[in-house]
Amino acid sequence: MSGVCGWLDLGAADGDKQKLIDGMAAPLTRFDASPVQALTGRRGALAVAAGEGSTHVYRQDGLLVALWGAAGFSDARLMQRAQAEGLAVTLAGLYRDRPDQVCTLLSGAFALCIIDEDAGEAMLAIDRMGTHSLTWQQSGNCLVFGSSADAIIRHPAAPPEIDPQALYNYVYFHMIPGPGTVYKGQQRLLPGECLVFRKGEASKRRYWQMQFSEDDAGGVEDHKEAFLELLRKSVREAMGGQKIGAFLSGGTDSSTIAGFLTEVGGQPAKTYSIGFEAEGYDEMEYARIASRRFGTDHHEYYVTPDDVVNAIPEIAGVFDQPFGNASAVPAFYCARMARRDGLTRMLGGDGGDELFGGNERYAKQHVFALYERVPRLIRKGVMEPAIFGMPAGDLIMPVRKARSYIQQASVPMPARLETYNLLERYGASAVFTPEFLAAARPDLPLALLEQTYNESQAQTLINRMLALDLKVTLADNDLPKVVKACELAGMEVAFPFLNDEMVAFSARLAPQLKLKGTKLRYFFKEALRGILPDEIITKQKHGFGLPFGVWLQRHKALRELATDSLSGLKARGIVRADFIDGLEQRLNEHAGYHGTMVWVLMMMEQWFRRREEFARF
Repeated sequence: MSGVCGWLDLGAADGDKQKLIDGMAAPLTRFDASPVQALTGRRGALAVAAGEGSTHVYRQDGLLVALWGAAGFSDARLMQRAQAEGLAVTLAGLYRDRPDQVCTLLSGAFALCIIDEDAGEAMLAIDRMGTHSLTWQQSGNCLVFGSSADAIIRHPAAPPEIDPQALYNYVYFHMIPGPGTVYKGQQRLLPGECLVFRKGEASKRRYWQMQFSEDDAGGVEDHKEAFLELLRKSVREAMGGQKIGAFLSGGTDSSTIAGFLTEVGGQPAKTYSIGFEAEGYDEMEYARIASRRFGTDHHEYYVTPDDVVNAIPEIAGVFDQPFGNASAVPAFYCARMARRDGLTRMLGGDGGDELFGGNERYAKQHVFALYERVPRLIRKGVMEPAIFGMPAGDLIMPVRKARSYIQQASVPMPARLETYNLLERYGASAVFTPEFLAAARPDLPLALLEQTYNESQAQTLINRMLALDLKVTLADNDLPKVVKACELAGMEVAFPFLNDEMVAFSARLAPQLKLKGTKLRYFFKEALRGILPDEIITKQKHGFGLPFGVWLQRHKALRELATDSLSGLKARGIVRADFIDGLEQRLNEHAGYHGTMVWVLMMMEQWFRRREEFARF
């Protein structure tokens, strides 16, 4: 996937700028050897490393423009000009004439950097969904930026210093949520956000935010045809003239993409699936059902424990900060299989759950929210005294369940979503050393969730959860997982559901068409009934889950790698040695549950080992 990087320095302008920008761009080409186009000026430089069609650079009269991605304009006249003169040239003209409208008129997936050397100003922005990332750091009068922190830390104005709070957030969320990064002083732009650097000061603003229309009275039939046509258009645009294939897990999203890719492409789509020889984890049969329905050219690979051992150091290394979603491993092997078949771009179904209401927690939270509708006088004066005051109630199953329900329903959103958070269950003081905890705020993760949750103007529970997940689940977790796994495999990736028009369509859908009672993604499934196989419409969500905990118990090399990683982590003073020792013993009690924490800590240590030159704690 490559990326973009650069800097603007309002101070001294000495030094070899070409050598510096080449050094910063080097990490962006590690896996796909993409060509680099660099622009150097009097006070700064820009570089884009990407394949054909994703690199857009332009320089004129002190103005440097670089865009990475498959972007366009929502304005027809601007789009015509871009097709005739080039995207970067059009952006330069738009920036000079209407700088405040540059971001709002862009569409698609992109990371944009503009430097105006004469004015001593810069603008950075990323797309509405955060498909592409952009990190920045200000050091005095110097602004350094890049799509990867690995590029930024190679600039002398941005020396790396690990942020303890970021590591705490990582263990809590299994990733580091934006705008934070693993390094002090560095921040990531949020989806739909732009930054302006002017007179040595950086200021951010949201140029786009999800706005839900919650009073639409239309039903499934009123929106079905428009939705299906939009699916075709989104898939067609995502193909982008590349040698194309699609991930196929057998879920509703990937199956939909596979089906429409076959229709739009006019030939059997090349689809790729991952399986596991582990009970309860293999969903290959659903992928086969979808492949048979749509007549795809289907390819399968069964990931083994040895594959996991081989991939772990590489997966840890491709991320510019610790990342603990184990599904990155099967995503990598899926993308690698397609790359070896000569494909250059994969289509992923990510975003469907967050746009149309597909995550199971939405239904669960709807059930908890029903308790809030009971008048407070009845809840507090009658129900709770009766249920919690019942002698030996914990020994009576219905009473025990009622108590659990009330306890969880009484926790306000969004904290209720973290009721079973793994770190909270262990206890921060049991996991981290006292010295480490003294440098972090254990309350900050929930504060970050609350901030994002409360930013939404949605009135309904389902839409507020969707807005939260668009940031925390999609932009902070699922998109980096797939993007980086594909980057490691030397593969581009696109996400048809994240087409700007598709996002706007989902925002207009009535809340009850996303979650009808406890029926998840009601509209989506009904609109595709008769197109998707019934078995896939009715199946529970799964995806490419990795049976790490199960394999950890019986595969010697995997256990040795985990043990060695955790032993190395002990010496860093982050996690308590007695917790690590106890964690290894707990695996025998519940491999799947405790194996998750082993994975999270192991990947943090592996990340450190890949960056010993820069990242120490």
